[in-house]
Amino acid sequence: MKISKTEFPGLLIVEPDVHGDDRGYFFESYRSEHFENAGLHLNFIQDNQSKSMRGVLRGLHYQLQNGQGKLVRCTLGEVFDVALDIRKGSPTFGKTFAMTLDDKDHHAIYIPPGFAHGFCVVSDEAIFQYKCTEKYDHNDEYGIRWNDESFRIEWPIDSPILSQRDQLLPLLAEQDVSLLPEYIT
Repeated sequence: MKISKTEFPGLLIVEPDVHGDDRGYFFESYRSEHFENAGLHLNFIQDNQSKSMRGVLRGLHYQLQNGQGKLVRCTLGEVFDVALDIRKGSPTFGKTFAMTLDDKDHHAIYIPPGFAHGFCVVSDEAIFQYKCTEKYDHNDEYGIRWNDESFRIEWPIDSPILSQRDQLLPLLAEQDVSLLPEYIT
């Protein structure tokens, strides 16, 4: 397993060693010691899975009091995954990291707490999995509007299918600064 740093403090790309033959493939999707060797001592406490059809966009979501670190991957299909750094004081505040995740190369992304996260489905359907360091808390969930022009995400779809809630999320500049996480070094 190869774990690579990005320009975003704490955000990592995970590339598993895939062993394939005429029967299919096998790979380790997570092993704690690999993350510990990369300087991350994580305790995942909740796994989530979603299934969505082409054009669905989920996000950009985050929790404030119980910030979730997320190890995300697409196990069926293809998604365009986005992490927006909203940590006050971060050297990459207001910048986005985007990457295609699919069931071909099996890459994953570790997104630390303090990022707003979302993805859109570009295949006919997709199954998306999250390993989370905190449990989901509906009362602690916030978000930033997916099409905020201040961070210029080049989404690969024009008219996404959104939940009513996601349609009403504020722009980053409109979000109450007390509802943004702090950058901790």
